Amino acid sequence: MDSAQTLDLELNKLSEKVKKASLPADLLEKVNSMLSLLSISLKTGTGSFINYQVTENYLNWLCSLPFNIETQENLDINKAKEILDKNHYGLTSIKDTILEYLSTLILNKQNNVSVNAPILCLVGLVGTGKTTLAYSIAEALGRKFERIPFGGLSDSLSLRGQSRAFSDAEPGLFIKKIVHAQSKNCVILLDELDRIAEHARADVMGVLIEALDNEQNKSFVDHYIDYPFDLSHILFIATANNTSTLSTAVLDRLEIIQMPSYNDEEKKTIGELYLFPKIVKNSGLVENQVIIDEALWSTIIRPLGYDSGIRSLERTLENLARGVAREIVEGKLQKNARIKIDENNINKYLD
Repeated sequence: MDSAQTLDLELNKLSEKVKKASLPADLLEKVNSMLSLLSISLKTGTGSFINYQVTENYLNWLCSLPFNIETQENLDINKAKEILDKNHYGLTSIKDTILEYLSTLILNKQNNVSVNAPILCLVGLVGTGKTTLAYSIAEALGRKFERIPFGGLSDSLSLRGQSRAFSDAEPGLFIKKIVHAQSKNCVILLDELDRIAEHARADVMGVLIEALDNEQNKSFVDHYIDYPFDLSHILFIATANNTSTLSTAVLDRLEIIQMPSYNDEEKKTIGELYLFPKIVKNSGLVENQVIIDEALWSTIIRPLGYDSGIRSLERTLENLARGVAREIVEGKLQKNARIKIDENNINKYLD
């Protein structure tokens, strides 16, 4: 089979893919025109394999967009509360805000009324649980979850996409995440919104204003896709250590939720009931195989002094569990042995 026949076969496959995709009528008309022109150029010898590849990549992205696909949401308020309580200790006011949003969503769904989701922005110090809370919100709603890291983001085209006139063009992160989720009502986390590279901040904020504004995001145009896509069904959640670097226009579109710092008693509860059981399981150990002496928690909580978050606590607990796992693998402990961490052996696992 020569190259012309191969291209013709691939073109037929592409045409079938377009037929199976649920594209809007006007977009389908545009795509069919592209396919016709491509077919003519290949038959007359004026086209090339590169032209075909460029068109194929573009149509693959278009056909992958979930124009009419939504995830079935959890509209059981008690189930949502159960998930939030299971994953997070305390945070009562924050959970109330999330449950209030879900309540309005349930009522509007029952009344067949569309509602614009609030754009939550979780603001707090490092390690206070902003990102994990965003995961829990998606789980509570029963929606797909995607994350866009803004730390060091240096170009607005990363969000908006690049024109197909450029050889290395590709869609922006909004489109990529929606395609990956295969749901037009997913939850997208805009993580570390305050850490955008300074030289790109104004341009990135400009794209965010459009993406987050309820009047504009119904027809968000990615430069690569070059066709309006409705972002209004997405629940955006942002995180930031502080809001001083965010533009006023973006701040106006955010509902700020301040994440609290944790005191020692709260950290002990979180470590004992939430973190350590999960860490033990992830380390290949069995439930309750490692017990920590009550008297050691003050040392474990503050190994290097005060820390507002729980990342240091999490790392310390991981070191303990991994130390025990290593001793079991090396044959120094029986596989089913129960180990108690106390003042006599803690240094062995933390050194």
